[in-house]
Amino acid sequence: MFSRRIRWKPLASACRSLGTMLQSGVAIQKALQFAGEKSHDANCRTAFTEVALATRRGDDVASAMRAQGDAFPKLMIDMVNVAEETGALPEILHSLADHYENNVRLRTNFISAIAFPVFQLVAAILVVAGLITLLGWISALTGSEPLDPLGWGLVGEQGALIWLTATFGTLFALFVAFKIATSSMAGKEFLDPLLLKIPVLGHCLRSFAVARFSWAFALTQQAGMSIGPSIESSFSTTANGAFIAASKLVSAMVHGGESFTDALRDTHLFPGEYLHMVEVAETSGTVPEMLDRLSPQFEEQARRSLAALVAALGWLIWLTVAVFIIVIVFSIALWYIGMINDLSTL
Repeated sequence: MFSRRIRWKPLASACRSLGTMLQSGVAIQKALQFAGEKSHDANCRTAFTEVALATRRGDDVASAMRAQGDAFPKLMIDMVNVAEETGALPEILHSLADHYENNVRLRTNFISAIAFPVFQLVAAILVVAGLITLLGWISALTGSEPLDPLGWGLVGEQGALIWLTATFGTLFALFVAFKIATSSMAGKEFLDPLLLKIPVLGHCLRSFAVARFSWAFALTQQAGMSIGPSIESSFSTTANGAFIAASKLVSAMVHGGESFTDALRDTHLFPGEYLHMVEVAETSGTVPEMLDRLSPQFEEQARRSLAALVAALGWLIWLTVAVFIIVIVFSIALWYIGMINDLSTL
């Protein structure tokens, strides 16, 4: 069964359209209906239409969204629920639109940045396959012993086919395994802590998680959400299993009388500099305001971490290609030296 979850781009557009109409005085039922009809996304149209029908029956917007299963993100439902109680629904919807538009930009930037390293990797695999095929042809034409440049018994067209199947098959299997592992919360809670320990990659993932947590906590607290749900929603927004798993610990410690800073410190997930800023803000009672003010800086730091990750991947792929080229060049050189030695003994 296909997921009904609304993609970020149409969700952002619908949130902004809905917020603008509500600010203009349009009734919530009509605004929901219009926001859905304007969307080009089928899931978005269906979900907003169902929510509009539910509100006409007397349901509140948050309950109607929750009834749509996984169509709407949990953060959005929680924020709409608080906004309905505080009367700040248009403002909250505009903030959510900004958030999802930012997520779309980050994803687009990542894809565009990683495109060339991926092209390098695919090109390297194809070049090796071409060399295996070419050397097989040369051996067949000269009647000499087939040259195996990689030392894996891969020669000729059959060897190239095995090489392509093994490399692309392995990459595909790793991708499928990753998607399966991250499709469940148990899998994310197992895999994400391991990924955080990988140099460069871990720093990038941590930076994005901290930036999203900061934005969500500032927004939920300023909207008037109680501390427990605020902590849970903020950690959930990170989309990182290691951070999500820590939400119960932080919530329990805060409710037990511990400071917010100490609770975050005990997760061992937040940088020392970040904890120092939170501690200073907590002393003056301005944690939400501080995080709201610094959230753009955290996002910028996350983007720099992403750029460093892409650069590291590019160098890793380049080094892999270089190793293959060196191995093949030396194998061909040794093959020719062996041929020359054999001729000199005749």
